[in-house]
Amino acid sequence: MRPIWKGALSFGLVYVPVKLYSATEQKDVKFNYLHEKCKSPVQYKRYCPHCQVEVPMEEIVRGYEYEKGKYVIINEDDFEKLAGAKSGRSIEIMDFVNLEEIDPVYYEKAYYLAPGEGGAKVYELFRRAIADTGKVAVARVIIRNREALAAIRESKNILVMSTMHYPDEIRQAGTLPELNYQVDLHDNEVKMAVNLINSLSAEFQPEKYNDTYRQALMEVIQARIAGEAVAVPEKTEAGKVVDLMEALKASIELAREERDKKGNAQTRARTGKVAAKRKTS
Repeated sequence: MRPIWKGALSFGLVYVPVKLYSATEQKDVKFNYLHEKCKSPVQYKRYCPHCQVEVPMEEIVRGYEYEKGKYVIINEDDFEKLAGAKSGRSIEIMDFVNLEEIDPVYYEKAYYLAPGEGGAKVYELFRRAIADTGKVAVARVIIRNREALAAIRESKNILVMSTMHYPDEIRQAGTLPELNYQVDLHDNEVKMAVNLINSLSAEFQPEKYNDTYRQALMEVIQARIAGEAVAVPEKTEAGKVVDLMEALKASIELAREERDKKGNAQTRARTGKVAAKRKTS
């Protein structure tokens, strides 16, 4: 991986030289748009309808539409001046808060912060302090000419920075008309729903989750490449819920059966390992 940004993390009078790395990547299957008739890739041209010409990249500027059909031009010098005025190479920590106080809806994209040249000791000092206190640093950072709110936390011996949405970018869920409902819930229904959640509860193990849609799509693509027929699985229809309590009871029983199967499989696996060790010894 190559760092996409180099700068310093600052809190108080302390500066921590850091390098910024993208912590995530998109694994979407990408497609090109083709002309169905000849299978050639479709081109998208930058075209000016007023001048009736194709516009080269060096003649394109950024314009903000302040009124219908009226624009003000913002050039690269304007962006650079703004970034320079706000310390474009500095992550400025403003507060330390508890992690549970931040609603996940605010999170946008995750980055790794690694120590910069000569900054290993002060990096480790900050990492250890933030880990011991269990706090999250709320900071301001400029990445690619865009200022962002960010949260910095310690995870598995590294600092992780997540850019965040500003409060005015979060839509208020209270405006949804579907939330204006009125229902009556029986105490037994709530208890059964809680029991179902407890039956399905487990430790978070991200490695056991995978993108089944992407896997199926790649199987279709590979089959097409090989000239084989594509078998599409039939869609399973979800059964209609006739009685809520009966559905909850059946779901709990199903969850118990699945848990018993997993437990038996793990027991067999452990027994097999013990037997194999005895044979080798």
